[in-house]
Amino acid sequence: MPEKKLKLAVLLSGGGTTLQNILEHIDAGELPARVVTVIGSKPGAYGLERARRNNIDTHVIRRKDFADTAAFSDEITGTLKPYEPDLILLAGFMLLYRIPEEFMGKVMNIHPALIPAFCGKGYYGHHVHEAVLECGAKVSGCTVHFVDNEYDKGPIIIQKAVQVPEDATPETLAAKVFEKECEAYPEAIRRFAEKRLQIEGRRVRILSNQ
Repeated sequence: MPEKKLKLAVLLSGGGTTLQNILEHIDAGELPARVVTVIGSKPGAYGLERARRNNIDTHVIRRKDFADTAAFSDEITGTLKPYEPDLILLAGFMLLYRIPEEFMGKVMNIHPALIPAFCGKGYYGHHVHEAVLECGAKVSGCTVHFVDNEYDKGPIIIQKAVQVPEDATPETLAAKVFEKECEAYPEAIRRFAEKRLQIEGRRVRILSNQ
């Protein structure tokens, strides 16, 4: 485990279950990291309350307060910079954040499907699981990927699959997938901390642990 703790920034729009999972892994000594700030896109997002309970700085940046995505993204970047984050995590963040060059390769997202299936604009939350069931897919799962400036297009880091039961509902499938998300995101963060992730174009090479 690396001695230096990663400084993590988290962007979210909802309840913050992914944030909670990350905090639990940190508290258990399984992640060499600390969350230095959480940005929410909605004032009432419960994820912000989770952050405050853990004495983490919080900020609210609403898309509707800005003329366009560029201005919204600039505000996020400006808010993040003083914290000097090593890694920025999208954790149920439902808006497009245009990544500045200085943060490229330092922003991750987790998607509740196996990219490139069931991804892109409009595919989030229950919409993903409904689409999986509607098409009769036998396998689903989650994907952790680096973020570029297109929805769900960045280089894939980790994928974990689940079988889709015949009697699955969007809710039961979401629960199965979330169990895998709780494994995959911390694993990706840990490999980043160990400097084992090497981006080569559209691919991520996972280096051996020396």
